[in-house]
Amino acid sequence: MRIRPILAACLLLPVLAAAQPPAPGRGGEAALPTLPQAFPAVPEALRGPWYQGECAAPDATLQLTARAAARLPSEGPARLIRFVETRPVEGWTMGVGRGAEAPRILLRGTATALDTVEPDAKLRDDRLPGPAPVQSWHRCPTAPASVTTLHGEGVAFLAALESLESACGSNTPDACIATVLREADVSGDGKLSVAEIARLVRGATWLLAAADEATPEAVLATAGGGMLGGVALARLMMESLDYDGDGKLSANELAQDRVGFGRATGNPAGRPLRMEGLQEGVALLRGVMEGLLLDH
Repeated sequence: MRIRPILAACLLLPVLAAAQPPAPGRGGEAALPTLPQAFPAVPEALRGPWYQGECAAPDATLQLTARAAARLPSEGPARLIRFVETRPVEGWTMGVGRGAEAPRILLRGTATALDTVEPDAKLRDDRLPGPAPVQSWHRCPTAPASVTTLHGEGVAFLAALESLESACGSNTPDACIATVLREADVSGDGKLSVAEIARLVRGATWLLAAADEATPEAVLATAGGGMLGGVALARLMMESLDYDGDGKLSANELAQDRVGFGRATGNPAGRPLRMEGLQEGVALLRGVMEGLLLDH
């Protein structure tokens, strides 16, 4: 799934783009088809956070979800691989990302110990795992504050995103809206507040930074911008979709004019207006609304 439609999902647009290009083949192989339900996910025992170094101050964190791996070092650039394919390779589980180089990561382990290999992009699949070093990871009793403060919201969004893609890629607006509410409704009241919408936007901001291989310093700077931008975008969404004015977005408000598309069939007594007059009316209404927004 493309990043921009993902960001649109954070703004609660109820339909996500489902297209995801196939990973290019290697060594004369045909391109691999993208069939999200046809290939195995990362084994459940391997999912979650892994660490290198002391638990109090780890050198690196590796977060595994069903369809992604995010390597988050304490120094240096992050690496995010979202899998378009996973398959077994010589005792390993291989995840393949999208892009020109189709990055790969090999996973092997148990619920308490993990080994990974990140092979060179030019290495053929039939020569895996290759000469790249094996990295060992371990669990920690609790996630250190240095990691949760910087990456907590982003890691939560990364996992939620896979549920959003599953529900919103099936062209069923009802399921998409229900999933957005389920993943974003922190308070559990069945509606979305400005803070809950802003949390989604901050999570998407983190995702973009990780995908761009941001350093911890860059992630921190991005988080600051996401804090302000998230609230601004959330307030804009609230002003745009909160039809009953209660300060929260409900499933019905998100579904307005989207679920049951095309049911309104018009009135035979209507006569077409001049488009010029309609444009003038829309411009006037837009000016009034902009003035109201600026007053808040």
